[in-house]
Amino acid sequence: MAAAARRISSLLTRSSLLLSHGRNARAGSGVSRFSTAAVAEELIVPPVQISYTQHLIDGKFVDAASGKTFPTYDPRTAEVIAHVAEGDKEDIDRAVSAARKAFDEGPWPKMTPYERSRILLRFADLVEKHNDELAALETWNNGKPFEQSAKAEIPMLARLFRYYAGWADKIHGLTVPADGNHHVQTLHEPIGVAGQIIPWNFPLILFAWKVGPALACGNTIVLKTAEQTPLTALYAAKLFHEAGLPPGVLNIVSGFGPTVGAALASHMDVDKLAFTGSTETGKIVLELAARSNLKPVTLELGGKSPFIVCEDADVDKAVELAHFALFFNQGQCCCAGSRTYVHERVYDEFLEKAKARAMRRIVGDPFKQGTEQGPQIDSEQFQKVLRYIKAGIESDATLECGGERFGSKGYFVQPTVFSNVQDDMLIAKDEIFGPVQSILKFKHLDEVIRRANQTHYGLAAGVFTTNIDVANTLSRALRVGTVWVNCFDVFDAAIPFGGYKMSGIGREKGIYSLKNYLQVKAIVTPLRNPAWL
Repeated sequence: MAAAARRISSLLTRSSLLLSHGRNARAGSGVSRFSTAAVAEELIVPPVQISYTQHLIDGKFVDAASGKTFPTYDPRTAEVIAHVAEGDKEDIDRAVSAARKAFDEGPWPKMTPYERSRILLRFADLVEKHNDELAALETWNNGKPFEQSAKAEIPMLARLFRYYAGWADKIHGLTVPADGNHHVQTLHEPIGVAGQIIPWNFPLILFAWKVGPALACGNTIVLKTAEQTPLTALYAAKLFHEAGLPPGVLNIVSGFGPTVGAALASHMDVDKLAFTGSTETGKIVLELAARSNLKPVTLELGGKSPFIVCEDADVDKAVELAHFALFFNQGQCCCAGSRTYVHERVYDEFLEKAKARAMRRIVGDPFKQGTEQGPQIDSEQFQKVLRYIKAGIESDATLECGGERFGSKGYFVQPTVFSNVQDDMLIAKDEIFGPVQSILKFKHLDEVIRRANQTHYGLAAGVFTTNIDVANTLSRALRVGTVWVNCFDVFDAAIPFGGYKMSGIGREKGIYSLKNYLQVKAIVTPLRNPAWL
């Protein structure tokens, strides 16, 4: 099962094979490089119906209290897919009330952990049964390639819930030795009502990262979806209730950050908050939580991850891995290897091959087989990426390829590569969140360590070397939450994920994520005439 979590990385290999085996044959397929053909052609109609657009509160799909809706878009065309219930404070109040009642009075936290585990396992079975529908919704609403959704992300969704189902009946406290005649034990109890805010770049994967451990620990949830991608969480929640989840345990409210997000972060009856998104928004969420009831907060925020190619590297393999580390998911990945540091001895060769690889990247309709890159999520992100490209050009970085819109419809951006990038340029400092590779040159190991750590972020890093001593030195010196050595974006369910510095607080996945959703209670009892101490 662990292999399923590595399928994202294996997409890189499959993409390379598609390129090498069908380049000429694909000329008439509607997928092309640096042309408008892929976007101009008639797009594939997604093979799924939109069935759930309301809030989910207390086990029922309901309209927003105000009756308002907002449009959610197809990023391939900028056309409306559906209108979704637009929440506000009143909807959050209703959802929190349902979650509180389900926690205080309902069966979920009182169930045996084994019973909770069985529901999580049934949900994972239903995810697999509805794999293609979930994948189609994810691609339609987000723009990521359907092959990525169907073959990597939905299987990973099921794997993550099976992982947390396995933890549900293994959460327990300790017996603690104490000085004197006392029996001391600790209990690990659910924290209560968990507020959760998920982003748009990996809607279902982040749904699992948040919902899985919270439910395994016996909590109830109010989850806010990203306004750009509200559809798949609602579909998944329907499957959860088919699996036997009691009403009120999982509530979902769609809407915008300043209204729904702020109301959830500020709510006095929410016991814990988890947020994934930008560092700027994370600061606001943390402040709102502190000003309300001082609820504990976990944050998974931005990054500007270095990908370090050492002088002993196999350049061809390094180019392919660095390409994947940056361009995967349209570059919309918080841990993207967005600062590609290359040793001066291999820099020129690496640059030419990286440029050639970017020029071969297949951009187009994400529902077409073989497409490697779909559109950016929306107009705001699309324009942001283009502004950073312009900033790179104006700062005298060398634009090697790309740099413009792809096609004339939707939010497609050409795969872009910059060389001669300096650490003080905006494209080397800021999180672009798009298909823009910045290649920087270094001479010495101590130098690249200093430069790599000279950032407010500390989410992840990639190291490409055949020298175990170099790998060990870099792994320990880089101030980041994850270091991938000769690999990248390996997201196994058991591997903790989170950041140093302004990349966040706490860890997602693995055993560490359970601590986010548990309280520790110490119980001390006198011992009368104990047989032993």
